[in-house]
Amino acid sequence: MSTTPIRFGIVGSGWRAEFFARLARALPERLAVAGVVTRSAERVAQVEAEWGVPAFRTVSELCAAEPEFVIPSVPWEITPQVVRELVAHEVPVLAETPPAPDVRGLQELWDAVGGATRAGGGGLVQVAEQYTLMAGHAARLALVRDGVIGTVTSVHVSSTHMYHAMSLIRRLLGVADGPVTVTARAFTAPLADPLSPGGWSDDLTPKDAVNTLALLDFGEGRTGLYDFTDNQWWNPLRARRIVVRGSLGEIVDDTVVRMADPRTPVESSLTRRRTGTDLNLEGAEVHHISFDGRVVWRNDYVGASLSEDDLAVVDLLCRTGAWVRDAGPEPYPLAEGCQDHLLALAIEESARTGAPVTTAVQAWAAR
Repeated sequence: MSTTPIRFGIVGSGWRAEFFARLARALPERLAVAGVVTRSAERVAQVEAEWGVPAFRTVSELCAAEPEFVIPSVPWEITPQVVRELVAHEVPVLAETPPAPDVRGLQELWDAVGGATRAGGGGLVQVAEQYTLMAGHAARLALVRDGVIGTVTSVHVSSTHMYHAMSLIRRLLGVADGPVTVTARAFTAPLADPLSPGGWSDDLTPKDAVNTLALLDFGEGRTGLYDFTDNQWWNPLRARRIVVRGSLGEIVDDTVVRMADPRTPVESSLTRRRTGTDLNLEGAEVHHISFDGRVVWRNDYVGASLSEDDLAVVDLLCRTGAWVRDAGPEPYPLAEGCQDHLLALAIEESARTGAPVTTAVQAWAAR
């Protein structure tokens, strides 16, 4: 594979777009921004000055700069339009999540671009779903794929919201696109909310927070449990947890229980090696995760001092670059992103109506 940095473009110049540009600045030997599309001449000048990258007013101008792939980082309702425009230019796309705002939008987007493919293989449109690449989740997936807890039958995620959680549940269960019956409820209860993306509020007054619970029946004894409270990503008063149950054991967060022999249940841990604490001067970052003495996840970007979420996004960008250079598989096909959001929308509908929802098999299932 080429050692030159992967050059990607961005459509949009909001906070999420700047997120991608920041990661490219952190790893200039790996990533480079070919250009950013923004709406006004004033914003073009601002992006070029503050981000240190070329900026353009149109997708056509960006495509002329020959990015290897482009990320549409725009509002949900605009994403399908930008994806179609990029596909018309035959440029590989890494669409933000979700790829369209509603079921009809997902169906129309798939009808328009689902059949677009690269000469090197795979659909021209991929989705920027990074959660399965996050360190802890990637380590759990490695154990599942190794059969450590047998056949996975149940996954409980109380961590992130909607389509991200659906991605984790489906990948850990190993399910694709069949019909799913979703039964959801939403409950409101008081909860202090001291920290948000805007920072510390210095206010511990409890406010109404919605907790959404959903049971997903994938058939053949496979279930998912979704449990999310408003602002759970940020609120330090609500923990994140994950339970993966299999036929020969289970994983609860970073603890793994299984049988060593027919009479010996044993417990092991997923253990992070973190540096930068006490007198360690290697820098503050996670290096790897081990299980019973073997590494099951490794940080390939040691030295950049990135958070685990940042590492997952960087990994996604690099995997997309490898794919467009015919040196790796598709990072996350559009069909997967569509199915994730289909289930998320079913949760919203069931929670709103109080009735179970069974999803229909969609066109992308025949991919």
